[in-house]
Amino acid sequence: MDTAKNWATALSQWGLPQEILDQAEQSPWIHPPALFTVPDEIPVSPSHTKATEAVPPNGSVLDIGCGGGIAAFACIPTAETVYGVDHQPEMLELFAAQAEKLHVKHAQFLGDWPDIQDAVPTADVVTCHHVVYNVSDIEPFLTALNSHANKRVVIEMPQEHPLASMRAAWKYFWNLDRPTQPTPSMLLEILSEMGINANIEYWDSTLGRDISNKQAVEFMRIRLCLPKSRLADVESYLAKNNQPVVRKVATIWWDK
Repeated sequence: MDTAKNWATALSQWGLPQEILDQAEQSPWIHPPALFTVPDEIPVSPSHTKATEAVPPNGSVLDIGCGGGIAAFACIPTAETVYGVDHQPEMLELFAAQAEKLHVKHAQFLGDWPDIQDAVPTADVVTCHHVVYNVSDIEPFLTALNSHANKRVVIEMPQEHPLASMRAAWKYFWNLDRPTQPTPSMLLEILSEMGINANIEYWDSTLGRDISNKQAVEFMRIRLCLPKSRLADVESYLAKNNQPVVRKVATIWWDK
């Protein structure tokens, strides 16, 4: 489909020039577990509400790209069973530990979605938060989400690519302009072309991850492909440039 091809093309523009990657001391495509811990009190959000309202009593939730599992655990106690899928073992360890803490039935599956879909059970609700911008071949991914949901699929995604917040930093350190596509509306169009009648709600989310300034500097340094010798420069940049405290988010959902 044309829109799915446009999605893949738009995502490819977020790749980094090889000359920048060659200078990186480690991969900039990091997902530090410290950013994915589940808070003691999960805030109410449109995404959590749309998922929870579709879970029947003693139901189940399958969380794709689960991280620590906030999307699944937001549905507790209505949901009795949670499943987590992630390609990072550390994330699944966080997921399992949180499930044990909450005394919830759980199972974890290591691998990339949809490659491992045959090993993963269906659930009443499938959630997928902040993952789709990592997926170039989007149609098979969405098809697998749909086939694993008995009642509803809920996708949460930023209204811009998650690295868009670093647009000014890339310009400052590398004189590199960053793209503006793809967008949630493009994903909605892809779903429509697949015959899925999805809904969308736009909203604002407060960024409140509990990480230290030292961690924030280090994470940005890595993502900017800068050497450790530039830590002070990154720290100075962050001190002079306020980082966003609100993220514009979209919730997309559909029923089976």
